[in-house]
Amino acid sequence: MTADASRPRRPRVLLVVGLAGLAVFVAFAFAVAANVERPFTQPFDDAWRAFVGLAPGTGGETWALPMFFQYLGELPGAVLTILLIPIWLFVVRRWRSALFFLAAEFGGTFLVSQLVKNLVDRPRPADDVAANLFGPLFQVDHGSFPSGHSVSAGILLVGVAALLPVAKRRWWWLVGGLIAVGMVWQRTLINAHWFSDAVVGVIGGASATLVLWWAFATLLQRDYGKPLFRRTTPAPLDARPASPYEGASV
Repeated sequence: MTADASRPRRPRVLLVVGLAGLAVFVAFAFAVAANVERPFTQPFDDAWRAFVGLAPGTGGETWALPMFFQYLGELPGAVLTILLIPIWLFVVRRWRSALFFLAAEFGGTFLVSQLVKNLVDRPRPADDVAANLFGPLFQVDHGSFPSGHSVSAGILLVGVAALLPVAKRRWWWLVGGLIAVGMVWQRTLINAHWFSDAVVGVIGGASATLVLWWAFATLLQRDYGKPLFRRTTPAPLDARPASPYEGASV
């Protein structure tokens, strides 16, 4: 194998797919900003809310599964993704991976989520009692697009995948994909966001993280040989130092 062949490279597919996803995200943001009261997805968003959205007092929003997604996008999820995961990566000496993960979390949260949310400022679903439709069942801030919870799910989906070697990545795509789908379901179940806000939020978070993965790719590849979890393996018998008494005659 030549030196050029073994040298870490940035997979171009990460950049291409990431930029394509960001183009979709930005195009949708402009489309919503042009008519925040009724963008082109509003008919489907209305139909989805009528089908999925809960009415107050049913209790369907407070059982374990929807609350898991609720907390994942709030303080408990922030503690996991901004503190625990990066700290652990530093502990196992994967500091390059920790820097990537922090860049994805902060970049996605502030640029993809909060900046765009303030620029677009799409109204959230509101009560329409006559039509048996209701607004958010939990306290929310202003601006419905994009869903910050969904952006976080997209970041987590791609960010964790980037930490894993290729051979161990397949199972995470399944688990992370279920988390992303579940987040879209929960954000619309509680009427916190329109369906399109949640779906495009996942696309935005995942796409921004793909671009960062491409940028950090050569650094991340240097960390792949280091275990994510420390473990002590006993040395084989033939590798242990010989006893000073071994071989002595008695």
